[in-house]
Amino acid sequence: MPALAALATGLITGAVALIFFYAPVDQDGLNQKIFYFHVPIALTAYVCFGWGAWKGLLHLWKREPGADLESYVAIHQGVIFGLLTLVTGSLWAKISWGHWWVWSDRQLVLFLVLFLFYSAYFMLRYSIEPGPARENICAVYSLFGVVLVPISFLAIRLSESFIHPTVFKRSGPDMAGSQFATFCVALAAMIALAGALYRLELSGKRLDLRLRELREALS
Repeated sequence: MPALAALATGLITGAVALIFFYAPVDQDGLNQKIFYFHVPIALTAYVCFGWGAWKGLLHLWKREPGADLESYVAIHQGVIFGLLTLVTGSLWAKISWGHWWVWSDRQLVLFLVLFLFYSAYFMLRYSIEPGPARENICAVYSLFGVVLVPISFLAIRLSESFIHPTVFKRSGPDMAGSQFATFCVALAAMIALAGALYRLELSGKRLDLRLRELREALS
């Protein structure tokens, strides 16, 4: 975990430097800089949800020890990055296009549905007594939720609105090489940050679980 935290710190520092001192300013001006935060954060949220679903599948399929807790932590991180996606997206839209939110935009609404679906995961989890039943139900829920991820991701490819311009096309990235390099570093930084936070929270949850078991054994 220390190595992952150090990697995340280095990548974030490098990404910030590249964003503000290397990547060129396009026709949108400095407002466009938020792209390097918003899109990597959104993709990181997708990765977290996908990892949570994978751990849920391992729990149902192979009864892998600890998979339920790992799925829970991954989804928790996904919700955090999902909230950051909504905040940075709203700021970008307001500054660039004068709208905080547009309900007619399919990408926006689908991501909000995805975020609310995974937020409801915690209400479901804590409404059931701890045990195999809760673990199984939460694993199934995570698998249902991950179906929304590719739908939300592909919605931007189908959307023709001004809110979400398409910069990744079949012919390649529609941006300068320096912009694409900066984006890749920013994406790696967000994934590394999510990984470090995931390991940190997972370690804390495991320690809490052991302490709880110890207290029950001593009582």
